[in-house]
Amino acid sequence: MEMVSTPVAPAKREQWRRVAMRGLRVEAAAFGIAACLWALFRQDFAITLVYSICISTLCWLFIDIGRTIVVARMPTLASSAASGGGQWPGWIWMLAIVVVGAVLGYASGNEIANRLTGLNLPGPFNADLRQTLSLLVMALLPSVTITYFFQSRETIAGQRAAVERAERQAAEQQLKLLESQLEPHMLFNTLANLRALIAVDPMRAQAMLDRLIAFLRSSLAGSRAGTQTLTAEFDRLRDYLALMEVRMGARLATRFALAPEVADVQVPPFLFQPLVENSIKHGLEPKREGGRIEVTADREGDALVVRVRDTGVGGADLSASSDTGYGLGHVRDRLLTVYGAAASFDLAPAGGAEGGMLATVRLPLTVAIASPAATARTC
Repeated sequence: MEMVSTPVAPAKREQWRRVAMRGLRVEAAAFGIAACLWALFRQDFAITLVYSICISTLCWLFIDIGRTIVVARMPTLASSAASGGGQWPGWIWMLAIVVVGAVLGYASGNEIANRLTGLNLPGPFNADLRQTLSLLVMALLPSVTITYFFQSRETIAGQRAAVERAERQAAEQQLKLLESQLEPHMLFNTLANLRALIAVDPMRAQAMLDRLIAFLRSSLAGSRAGTQTLTAEFDRLRDYLALMEVRMGARLATRFALAPEVADVQVPPFLFQPLVENSIKHGLEPKREGGRIEVTADREGDALVVRVRDTGVGGADLSASSDTGYGLGHVRDRLLTVYGAAASFDLAPAGGAEGGMLATVRLPLTVAIASPAATARTC
């Protein structure tokens, strides 16, 4: 039977990473303490380093284990302690844990170092009172200092994570607001066109209404998802243009080209639909003979590039279709919300004999790419 490994949860991985980082910092502090003792007392550095590492490591382990036990048994202490969300049970409990952990850590670390070096240096449990007090001070000062350092870093890290969560939630809410504003905008435009068509051609209006119902039904799942594949986005664009073809007839021609290597890239739903709406409203509708809309997507380096080109009236109506437009303004806002400065949007005359406008969107390729076996969609 094939064994399937279960991936470690991200929270667990982060927890173990933080433990490892604390351990590395403790060892670095132990090296620094050994260097200071060697500089002050000119003791053998190798022996001093062995004692410093053993005692520091054991003190840290006893303190960290004690903190973990207290938090596990009384989790409410952790939630009311560090404002940053770190698992620290408040300074009253931490001071008690540090005192006990430092004493036990010094005693056990000193004993291990004695066995490693062959010496017999006294520990807190086998020395006279003066030596014991001196040893406790030597153990407690670094322990309290390092514990305060760790607690401060945990608090800062927790606060930073809380800020990032708040920013992410705000961005998600802003994106949902933009989507909720955009969908009625598209629907009102379509209904206005449908109303105008009813008066001149009821049969085509009925066909357009049927297409609208099918389009809304197929778009429902996409509108509820945070992202969808570029293939699904192109399918929605095909549905929308099929809806427009009912109204415009032979005046509207379409062409799609989706490169296979970007077919499974995840994008926000309905991101490119305002570009197609803009091409129809400001490009093809004002042109008596109509024209063609081409929607293409390809990979260029580390970017996904989607282009919407029309053969409409072109630069003559550029001011009407610039970022003052409602739909295009939403495209810019959504790109900024989702991708920040990593995405770009450009609208310019297409050039060439056919004229028209060209909208270009560049997105970072931050998700999985479709397998090379996929086939390109061109129609």
